[in-house]
Amino acid sequence: MAGILDIRWADDVLKQYGKRVMLLNERFPKVLPRITNQVGDRAKTQVIRSLTKQTGLPRRTIVKAIGDPTRARPGRLSYDMVTRGGNIRLKYLNPRETEAGVVAKPFGKSTLYPGAFLRGGRFPDRKIVPRFDGHAYFRLNSSGSKITFARSGVVIPTEMTTGSTRAAFERTAGPLLRERVEAVMAKLMP
Repeated sequence: MAGILDIRWADDVLKQYGKRVMLLNERFPKVLPRITNQVGDRAKTQVIRSLTKQTGLPRRTIVKAIGDPTRARPGRLSYDMVTRGGNIRLKYLNPRETEAGVVAKPFGKSTLYPGAFLRGGRFPDRKIVPRFDGHAYFRLNSSGSKITFARSGVVIPTEMTTGSTRAAFERTAGPLLRERVEAVMAKLMP
């Protein structure tokens, strides 16, 4: 599953400035890609900050999920942030086991997952099971011989394209790109 947040700023600018942008790109082919990458990097920083708060995941997990963007270059004025991922397991959301189940913090809120477990044995003498590797599980049958991962409902691509993360991207990328392109055009092509 991949999240797509598509901002088409170029269409509005081309209508407003027309041939000046095309001429700028022909005369100085490295200027617009450089500006696009600078603005994209700043927007990526804002997306990571916002997504960390929005999902409740650690920053390093978000950085790894977003990865390295496809950067702009002469002939390709596009900066693409692509993320993949499904329903995040509870292991990555600070889980802790209680008698009622596992408590984790998806979306930054403590949530109880009734019947989930992190350890083996009977209460209060629960033991860490090395092969569980910190994951939380649900039993699929009464004997407990069949188990499945407990999942949080947090899907990074979905969260990246909604709410405060999308707003942070739009608040940063559009206005900053317009400001920098206008400044370069005023300097190089008055």
